[in-house]
Amino acid sequence: MKSKILLSLTIAMGASSAFAAHHECGKVTIADMNWNSASLIANIDQFILEHGYGCDAELVPGDTMATGTSMIEKGQPDIAPELWSNALKDLLEKGVKEGKLAIAGKSLSDGGEEGFWVPDYMVKEHPEMATIEGVIKYAKEFPHPEDDTKSSFYGCPAGWNCQISAENLFRALNLSDAGFELIDPGSGAGLAGSIAKAYERKEGWFGYYWAPTAVLGKYKMVKVDFGSGINKEEFTGCTTQEDCLSPKPTMYPPSLVQTVITSSLADNSPEAYQYLSKRSFKNETMNGLLAWMEDNQADGKYAAENFMFEHSDIWSKWVSADVKAKLDKALDNL
Repeated sequence: MKSKILLSLTIAMGASSAFAAHHECGKVTIADMNWNSASLIANIDQFILEHGYGCDAELVPGDTMATGTSMIEKGQPDIAPELWSNALKDLLEKGVKEGKLAIAGKSLSDGGEEGFWVPDYMVKEHPEMATIEGVIKYAKEFPHPEDDTKSSFYGCPAGWNCQISAENLFRALNLSDAGFELIDPGSGAGLAGSIAKAYERKEGWFGYYWAPTAVLGKYKMVKVDFGSGINKEEFTGCTTQEDCLSPKPTMYPPSLVQTVITSSLADNSPEAYQYLSKRSFKNETMNGLLAWMEDNQADGKYAAENFMFEHSDIWSKWVSADVKAKLDKALDNL
């Protein structure tokens, strides 16, 4: 009788160990992309997976195309925290269809955002400036830096993909007829600097920008409504094409920004998968975090620790009460 009981206990313990092993997080590799928002998210994921779920989480260098390709061909890294999916749409769809990849969720719940913007202090003075008709009406409020007979529109730097769409929309909105001249800022830093300079002097500024960015975290801007809605067919077929002859107005569609993982991680670590499916940021939140990173010259690791300390109201919604308790303990020990 005793031997039967011992045998039953041994079988039960073995089954329990097998279950634990199956659901043990184990080693997880996370792509640390070479831009601030992606590096911040990667470091947050590393901290939460390591201290909340017991994963052996390691950051590895990453970039959009190289990371997506490696995940499909080599099964590594396990997690791409912030993948701008439109850049490799066909590759991702192929990976999901073949059972090699899984989409955990949206890294940015609003998606990547592009548009033409004006400072909020101008809209407060003239609410019509929230529309393209209002911007055109008050064109003289956007003085050209070198020619006081013209108004200025700051486009996207030469060589960037957004240069094409910004120039086509400049033509579609007939801004030249309204007295605007398209200005090439020369670089991303030049474009950001033009906003900072205008804002600090409370001068007029009108041009292209995108989110999430530190600039839109520091300077409150209003996206101008073209009154056209989003025409995806027009945007993909003409607005973004260099040979577009007769562009029509359309707002920029949001860019899909997702967390992509390998299917093996989804199968072997369901708790980690569940966390990643809930972890998402609004652009307004990310803009503020990026502004903090820039002001404090912080890297992804330092910024992630600050986020964990200062924003438990956000990350606590992504995890269970038990995991939160583990994370709080880890933070107490830092």
